[in-house]
Amino acid sequence: MSRSLEQLLADARTAIERLTPGQAFSAMNDGAVLIDIRAQIAREQLGAIPGSIHVPRTVLEWRLAPDSRWRNPHIDHRERLILICDHGYASSLAAATLVELGCQAADVIGGFDAWVDANLPVSKIAQLPDPLALPGMSPPEPG
Repeated sequence: MSRSLEQLLADARTAIERLTPGQAFSAMNDGAVLIDIRAQIAREQLGAIPGSIHVPRTVLEWRLAPDSRWRNPHIDHRERLILICDHGYASSLAAATLVELGCQAADVIGGFDAWVDANLPVSKIAQLPDPLALPGMSPPEPG
């Protein structure tokens, strides 16, 4: 039995906590980990959020699943995880998947666009990723 994309998104959003950009920023200050799942090109063009960790959507589950041998060593899957994407749609689906894997995951309503509109911190990427390194294994953005 198939569902529409709208139903899939609605179901995902019932499984997660959704935060405004301001709430996400406050949660970061309280120790939550902000995970940026946007494409690297978007981060290079638009900037990154200081303190966030870049884990591309394509490898997210492998970098965060408690039983994955390819987990990002800079992320403890037991921490409160907040995902941010470009507009707040992909992050909802991704966060719901992480909840199914046993993580405490939320997302940012409106994504990076809303973050910028709220005048929250954004900076240029400090360093481009090593092209030979596995994607999604970097430490937090300086800030």
